[in-house]
Amino acid sequence: MPKEKMKKLKMPLEFSDEPKGLVICYIGAGKGKTTAAMGMAVRAAGDGKNVFILQFVKAASKGTEKVQDGEWPVSSEITFFDNISYNGRIGKIENEQAGLGFVGILGDKKEKDVHMRQALKGVERAREIIKSGEYDVVILDEIISALEVGLLEERDILDLISIKPKLMHLVLTGHNKYLKILKLCDLVTEMKMIKHPYYKGILAQKGIDY
Repeated sequence: MPKEKMKKLKMPLEFSDEPKGLVICYIGAGKGKTTAAMGMAVRAAGDGKNVFILQFVKAASKGTEKVQDGEWPVSSEITFFDNISYNGRIGKIENEQAGLGFVGILGDKKEKDVHMRQALKGVERAREIIKSGEYDVVILDEIISALEVGLLEERDILDLISIKPKLMHLVLTGHNKYLKILKLCDLVTEMKMIKHPYYKGILAQKGIDY
């Protein structure tokens, strides 16, 4: 890390190796937020931790299932996670989709109320997962994106952070900065877009982007 950046960071008087559940946020306009969260899921499972991934906004269809206008197939890493053979030496990675696809773009014809009801169901499901005590890591992928498009309110996310068990790691992803949320996070990484093939007319590539 450059010395000038280190100077800006307030360093603790002493370090502790006591376990602590972190609130982690990946935000920004650049690609890689969900990718980083999924990589963390693999790392955690490799350490024997149980992981639950709940994806907001993204469509509920998987694999070769037919998608409707405005939807996009669930990313291929979910297919991989669904087909892992667990042998007791690694943690489990479970997942659900709590979204109905893009909101108001790419041909989406669903009423916004339909998207909102689905997102609120997702918040309730997230609450159940967090309070269950079964998982060491909970990833709420695109939950901040659901806030950005008006499906949720900031207080919905703040409430989920507030009920996180002390040792659970909670991961949030999305695009925009919400200061009240970021204030409660232990780790925030912003993905900055330098170039993106979309702006050359190149759509997402299967196996790379989803």
